[in-house]
Amino acid sequence: MTSEEILFDAEERMEKAVSVFRDELRGIRTGRASPALVDTLKVEYYGSPTPLRQLATISAPDAQSLLIKPFDPGSLKDIEKAIIASGLGLAPNNDGKVIRLSIPAMSGEQRQKLVVRVKKLAEEAKVAIRNIRRDGNKNFDAAEKNKEMTEDDRDQGKEEVQKLTDGYENKIQDFAEKKIDEIMEQ
Repeated sequence: MTSEEILFDAEERMEKAVSVFRDELRGIRTGRASPALVDTLKVEYYGSPTPLRQLATISAPDAQSLLIKPFDPGSLKDIEKAIIASGLGLAPNNDGKVIRLSIPAMSGEQRQKLVVRVKKLAEEAKVAIRNIRRDGNKNFDAAEKNKEMTEDDRDQGKEEVQKLTDGYENKIQDFAEKKIDEIMEQ
């Protein structure tokens, strides 16, 4: 593998790790109603887990409630079960056509638990980034050992991988801090 190929692979994988982290953050509630809160919720629909956004339109008519209108009214019960099982602590209100979710204000204790969860997710994402760095460094060592590049090229490549690692860890930290600020605002 060339130096460019190794760096491209590492950067692509780090970008994916950040993307996964961002998606996980979207599902964590703040104090406001946001369709992203239930967007990726998996609903058991005809025997297969399906993301809620593929089964219904999700809107936030106001800051304290969500409205879920399924494309197929027969899926209402399945959606309701998925919301209850999700652990979000939301009670679905089903009127036969739509499901309404009231988003209660969070207590200080709930906010602290969510902050801890965000920090844990951020650390997991950083570990994923570091594992990608390790793989990139191994690829550089292997390329040098196989005489595909010089020691200087290998060392230069490892420095570039470290720069990528630092940049993506900072991105993750920024996303985490923004989410924590959102959670803590009253």
